[in-house]
Amino acid sequence: MSMPPILVADLFPEITLRLVALLRSLSPDEWLLPTSSLRRTVKDLVSHLLDGSLRRLSIQRDGYVAPGDSGRPRPKETLVAYLDRLNDEWEVGTRRLSPRALVDLMERADFELAALFASLDPMGPAIFPVAWAGEQRSENWMDVARDYTEKWHHAQQIFDATNRPSTILNAELGRPCYETFMRALPFTFGDAIAPDGAVVTVTIAGAAGGAWHVERTPAGWRQIELPTRPPVAEAELADDFAWKIFTKRRPREEFLRRFPGIRIEGDESLGLRVLDMVAVMA
Repeated sequence: MSMPPILVADLFPEITLRLVALLRSLSPDEWLLPTSSLRRTVKDLVSHLLDGSLRRLSIQRDGYVAPGDSGRPRPKETLVAYLDRLNDEWEVGTRRLSPRALVDLMERADFELAALFASLDPMGPAIFPVAWAGEQRSENWMDVARDYTEKWHHAQQIFDATNRPSTILNAELGRPCYETFMRALPFTFGDAIAPDGAVVTVTIAGAAGGAWHVERTPAGWRQIELPTRPPVAEAELADDFAWKIFTKRRPREEFLRRFPGIRIEGDESLGLRVLDMVAVMA
């Protein structure tokens, strides 16, 4: 039985509301703080979020592609390098905009984006496949959920960078993000060796958390809602740092050093594979 769709289109207005409230409270110095998003400041990250909303509206709602832009990587350019180039071009060009202008533009663009997502048939074909979940074709609900994880984890990076208590790390807004991240589990376990019927459980502890399971079948690994046997391996992570693991490609050893609260039980080789999961293009 396939897993049910994750329907998050109605959550976009709320997460935007909470992010805008945070941004409007920041001092000028806080806008220049570094974030965990590589070399981006808070201001760069807000610019990146604005770009994502405007680019999606332009392509999907308006059917617009800029002259000379094929919408594809250049010859010998990887998809990740292509996306990084687009992001860099936008962020450099918008550094001349004030924080207030950025927030005003983001609030308006996100309002229109939420309306676009609400208008889509969740089961219709998406314009972008969710590659990190191993999909070559995706349905709208998964593409929208992927967009939600982008919005959520970048907002969480801003809460972290500014040392403000998060208003989105909860069951209402945080758990749907983790629910979507976990759709990458079967892809992550793709070549993991285990007997048929073996189950691996991933537990995210905290208000935004839950438990997710993958099972080995003759056809490969699949995600299941409820296991019928005890897991051969379990991995437990806290909700306040698990998202940092799933959005960065780093060696397992680095994560184990940085987050001592990670707990692995049972088959260690299977349990540690959870730390390899990357639910972004990286």
